[in-house]
Amino acid sequence: MALPAPHEPDLNYLRLLAKQYPTIQAAATEIINLNANLNLPKGTEHFLSDLHGEYEPFLHVLKNGSGSIKRRIDELFANQLAEIDRQNLATLIYYPEQKLSLMLSQVDDTAEWYRIILFRLIKLCRAVSSKYTRAALREALPDDFAYIIEELLQEQESVLNKQAYYQSLINTVIETGQARAFIVAMAELIQRLAIAHLHIIGDVYDRGPGAHIIMDTLLNYHSVDIQWGNHDIVWMGAAAGSEACIANVIRICLRYANLDTLQDGYAISMLPLASFAVEVYGDSSDQRFCPKVSGPEEYTENELRLLSQMHKAITVIQLKLEAAIIQRNPDYRMADRLLLHLVDYEKGTICLHGQEYPLLDAHFPTIDPERPYSLTDGEQALVDRLKLMFMNSERLQRHVRFLFNNGSMYLIYNGNLLYHGCIPMTRKGAFVEYRVGGQQLTARSFMDQVERLARQGYFADDAALRQEGQDAIWYLWSGPQSPLFGKDKMATFERYFIADRSTHQEEKNAYYDFRDEEETAVRILEAFGMDATTAHIINGHVPVKVKRGESPIKAGGKLFVIDGGLSKAYQEQTGIAGYTLIFNSYGLLLASHEPFASMQKAIEEAIDIHSHTEILETNTRRIFVRDTDAGCQMQRHIDELQALLRAYRAGLIKEN
Repeated sequence: MALPAPHEPDLNYLRLLAKQYPTIQAAATEIINLNANLNLPKGTEHFLSDLHGEYEPFLHVLKNGSGSIKRRIDELFANQLAEIDRQNLATLIYYPEQKLSLMLSQVDDTAEWYRIILFRLIKLCRAVSSKYTRAALREALPDDFAYIIEELLQEQESVLNKQAYYQSLINTVIETGQARAFIVAMAELIQRLAIAHLHIIGDVYDRGPGAHIIMDTLLNYHSVDIQWGNHDIVWMGAAAGSEACIANVIRICLRYANLDTLQDGYAISMLPLASFAVEVYGDSSDQRFCPKVSGPEEYTENELRLLSQMHKAITVIQLKLEAAIIQRNPDYRMADRLLLHLVDYEKGTICLHGQEYPLLDAHFPTIDPERPYSLTDGEQALVDRLKLMFMNSERLQRHVRFLFNNGSMYLIYNGNLLYHGCIPMTRKGAFVEYRVGGQQLTARSFMDQVERLARQGYFADDAALRQEGQDAIWYLWSGPQSPLFGKDKMATFERYFIADRSTHQEEKNAYYDFRDEEETAVRILEAFGMDATTAHIINGHVPVKVKRGESPIKAGGKLFVIDGGLSKAYQEQTGIAGYTLIFNSYGLLLASHEPFASMQKAIEEAIDIHSHTEILETNTRRIFVRDTDAGCQMQRHIDELQALLRAYRAGLIKEN
């Protein structure tokens, strides 16, 4: 990674820097520390995509470091422990509180067992902490046991004078009744050290039941960034108060009978919608709106009927709310999505592109044929109540602020370009150009602009600016040239109301035809100002159909698609249960995961997620911190400190 040419900071800046480093010794000491840090191996980055609310496998992959912790256990203890003992040790690290009770119930000498386990954990912790500076390790240590752990991690127990010291520390931990808490602390420290930085390439939300649990985990994670996915942006719009986004969020939850995140996670009651649906659609029983139930939950016939009525009610409301956005934003070029005025409500048909289609359901008690896009008073009152609940959900607002603060449309990080969906292209392979506010924008500048608008839609005080931003968020969810959506349309009306499947077709952007070609990846990387000879693109959004022979490695190894189906909803298509891309100091690896049974089975039977790891790229030389983005920042700081030293020695600044 090329460093910028060093520059001499001005004297005013150096005077400010001198407040932090008030003496020659202080500045010199920091230079020594930073130079040492530059020569450590880079930390291990993990990339995950398309979590879709599947919190149990996601949490397990985090806990096991995508299989890296078990591999390290095998390396260290292959000749000392049987496979079942190594697996039990791994499970103890993943789920220390739960596994401890189970393992202790099977031992006679508790103190001796504690002693053996603690020495194994210390040995493993030394191995996984070897890439970290003392300062970085101290920051990761749990407060209660920081001093003891730091002492135990110093590799001097072979020195005779230290042996008794280490034994005494361990024995005292056990004798004071702190062994259990100490093991939990050590296990959690090992988990943390296994992953230096986590990248989420979009789509935390929808499908699975625990997006809110995933978000709680990310909120407290030590180092993470998120590239927004289309299923994230619609929740972000809903939290901002976009009525169309709110309707979309609820519709999707009802479509998959997945109300856990809404009701249990964010305390957003569906009772007002249920009451409205029973009152208005009580005589409707169309199977088109029956939820897709894929989980173990069992619903009664009455429950399914109610969910169907709620589903239909919010779908009609959504179509009306989206029409308002399309009508006030003609530059979106989405007039083809205005369909309600094309319906013949007496005949129960719709005319599309000169062809008449019968409707599967022509019962529209809330649509006035003269004003089909107007909400009824009842619908408007319902929308107002739902909006209030979304905007007043403290947990949802906390999660969405985190997405804004730690997320973006794309990210350039350590020589890799990360984005969720696509870089929109024409059928001729050219990049789509956007016209926004009289400006002609490239894909990158459009992504920058629409990211700004999304933030505006959440944070702006001015009502007009906030509305403009929320409309942009909705466009990112379903617009024909949205980099997050990647299709020509969202055929919501057609899929619900027309039997002819040809009308359901949502054509993928040409990007998905061209992304296999190396030349496309090179052009994308260059458009983002990157060195195409060394950089990679990391992409999610579209599941890789492994069982049909599709590879996640595209464009001659310059583009990786890491949506492998962590969500159960996609595993039938992919044939696996997710990918983790791993970027360590030696190169790039891809771990493909098999389905996760359950947390309970993992604890009781020591069943791990079986992962197959493939080496994608090995570096000709090991990557050090000095080669990373953080290393570049450190080097700039060193240059500034060197300038401060020169200023001190030249008498331009006095030591304090």
